[in-house]
Amino acid sequence: MAALQLESTITCPECGFARAETMPTDACQWFYECAGCGALLRPRPGDCCVFCSFGTVRCPPVQRGGACCDD
Repeated sequence: MAALQLESTITCPECGFARAETMPTDACQWFYECAGCGALLRPRPGDCCVFCSFGTVRCPPVQRGGACCDD
C-alpha cells in the first residue's frame, strides 16, 4: 500500500486563494475558513470533506480505501 499523502492544497472557489494544509489522518474536515476572503467552505454534494472537494489530494480515509468518513 502506498504511503498516505497528508498535505493538500485547498483552493477557495470564491476568491481563488490557495493554501497548503495538513489533513487529519483519522477524520474528515467538514468546514474550512478561507484565509483569503473568509468564506466558509463545506463539502460539495457527494464528497465527504473539504479536502475531497477543494484540495489537490483526497483525505486519508478515502486514500485508504474509498469509504467516506461518516460511514
